[in-house]
Amino acid sequence: MFAANIPSVTATEVPADAYLLDVREPDEWTAGHAPGAHHLPMMEVPARMSEIPTDADVVVVCRSGGRSGQVVGYLMNNGWDNVRNLDGGMRQWAAAGRPLASEDGQPARVV
Repeated sequence: MFAANIPSVTATEVPADAYLLDVREPDEWTAGHAPGAHHLPMMEVPARMSEIPTDADVVVVCRSGGRSGQVVGYLMNNGWDNVRNLDGGMRQWAAAGRPLASEDGQPARVV
């Protein structure tokens, strides 16, 4: 479960200019992701933290909010104060009618 101190945002509250960090696995990303999102699988975050902005609104997303919540906690413990978890993840993003894009030529979907 989430620690109470993990800041979150709902799909409808994500600012248009937010840096959307998708930490799902490559097959999940290929099937469907938010247009303009940045793909960085969760297990690669420690080695690639320099790619994550410290001076912009960062919203971390996975399928349902569990993995992204862990990444938000990890980043906060490493000095990021600009990160929030997407409450409900890509499932909630899709349910809210937010746009999806796919990389495999199939209709975009959350897997």
